[in-house]
Amino acid sequence: DLVQRDEARKVSRVIKRALDIVASSMALLILSPIFLAIAVAIKRSSPGPILFRQKRVGQYGVPFTFLKFRSMRSGNDSQIHREYITRFIAGNVDSGVYKITEDPRVTRVGRFLRKISLDELPQFLNVLRGEMSLVGPRPPIPYELEAYDIWHRRRLLEVKPGITGLWQVNGRSRLPFDDMVRLDLRYANAWSFWLDIKILLRTPRAVFSGDGAY
Repeated sequence: DLVQRDEARKVSRVIKRALDIVASSMALLILSPIFLAIAVAIKRSSPGPILFRQKRVGQYGVPFTFLKFRSMRSGNDSQIHREYITRFIAGNVDSGVYKITEDPRVTRVGRFLRKISLDELPQFLNVLRGEMSLVGPRPPIPYELEAYDIWHRRRLLEVKPGITGLWQVNGRSRLPFDDMVRLDLRYANAWSFWLDIKILLRTPRAVFSGDGAY
């Protein structure tokens, strides 16, 4: 019985990885004109690189370089976010919102990109490289991980981090952190190919509604 479960997990991982490779490759090809337009808009709006690179913590605590389109001014101080996210994880933020709603570091173009999650598109490269999956928990910044309770850390063990997930299609950034983690763990326990498809199909609606995005 244990052998059968191990075999089933191996097959599941192969199926999930195959979906990641096919879908991310297609997305990068189809969306390449949008990538180019965003790159031009970022360059014209503020000085600095097009891509924002940040160290994140992946499955089993393995670090990797997380990619986004730059939505903030270059050279800004991360201390604002560090203080905010530490209070949010501890449940000490009245707004109950995962992201800072009026972040002064965000550019005008960046605010538009964030509103419909276009800043997240370069993460298809992270998926293609095997560092992330299309669906899974969001990968934390190392200082976020430092603020986790012990049970929060389980979200780093069960599955690879993802671009979208259960909590993104159930309120995006408006859920308390503990509820986000519970949804991530529920996803890991209930994973199936069809659950991934269902979440992926629900993601565009969550994105274009703009609810909970800042």
